[in-house]
Amino acid sequence: MSGTEGVPQVWRNVRLATLAPGLPGIGAVEHGALAIRDGRILYAGPEADLPGEALAGAETIDGEGRWITPGLIDCHTHLVWAGDRAQEFELRLAGASYEEVARAGGGIVSSVGALRAASEDDLVRQTLPRLDALISEGVTTVEVKSGYGLDLPSERKALRAARRLGALRPVGIRTTFLGAHALPPEAGGDKDAYIAEVADSMLPALATDGLVDAVDAFCEGIAFSPEQVERVFGRARALGLPVKLHADQLSNLGGAALAARHHALSADHLEHTDEAGAAAMAKSGTVAVLLPGAYYFIRETKLPPVGLFRQYGVPMAVATDANPGTSPLTSLLLAMNMAATLFRLTVDECLAGTTREAARALGISSEVGTLESGKRADLAVWSVERPAELVYRMGFNPLHARIRGTR
Repeated sequence: MSGTEGVPQVWRNVRLATLAPGLPGIGAVEHGALAIRDGRILYAGPEADLPGEALAGAETIDGEGRWITPGLIDCHTHLVWAGDRAQEFELRLAGASYEEVARAGGGIVSSVGALRAASEDDLVRQTLPRLDALISEGVTTVEVKSGYGLDLPSERKALRAARRLGALRPVGIRTTFLGAHALPPEAGGDKDAYIAEVADSMLPALATDGLVDAVDAFCEGIAFSPEQVERVFGRARALGLPVKLHADQLSNLGGAALAARHHALSADHLEHTDEAGAAAMAKSGTVAVLLPGAYYFIRETKLPPVGLFRQYGVPMAVATDANPGTSPLTSLLLAMNMAATLFRLTVDECLAGTTREAARALGISSEVGTLESGKRADLAVWSVERPAELVYRMGFNPLHARIRGTR
């Protein structure tokens, strides 16, 4: 909902978490009002200062003391996939090693085969329930990565399916090309040749199709080396595309510093990031995206260096990492709880991490992520007494209304 076109809509008797930069904490306004028109915020602040012109001919809504936050943003997902990997989960529970699971046909090879066999319509149909779960919790923007196709036709199919989601649901979709996710079976173990294909063929073709908002890669011993990632990032920058990086999840290959050298929008996971990496991210403005769902699901024990990120002033976002293998999580509210419980983020950090900092991690902070005049009216209205409830509760959804600006 965003009001009748041309007619302002004013929420009165509400409490606001504006998340506006420069304000303390979450930018709370206890006795607030919010006015929107044509999908844009006209005013967000104290009700006593509500300008008279915002009320002229406006539809007025009594918020009954509810809290309004920016619409939530899930800034790291692999939401488009086919099939599932529940059998692999059962094998691991029974004690199977990673290698044993792979020999049984599990792992990313399973997801690649399933996605390649699915039609674009199949992918959209299977993804919509996952997207609807996020939307039901006040999410208004979702990043969707490719990376389960690993050849040009399949990567194109996945990205086209992702873009269709935004036409079928009132949600913003940001598409990220993750061709450098894993080595496809037909590559015969030749990582350099595959990276050449990603950088020189797949990426330019998909960029020409207009399907790529950003470019990601997985820098890890089981994936691709820093030098191989550099090749992909160099081509992305030549095409004018921002970059992101799966960095330092399982080991420290200097991924955070690599991301910073390329002025990446974000570096994600980061369990093994060192002080030099944190300092480099702070200097470049690269957002640290924390993914507690994956940490929980694979029983990781190495915590991301949240203390270093605070020390150096690295902005921190929180996301679901929704994917079939290591984080089958489609609740951003639960991800916030996990970030607080497992990583010891504060309530304010969790809320900023799923709004303002998540928008920054996607390069869209000029449009969304805070309640400020001129920004798109992507809002979530909550039946809670204090914002801490959004982080504290597990398995409970207090969303009262979700507003998605359309302009």
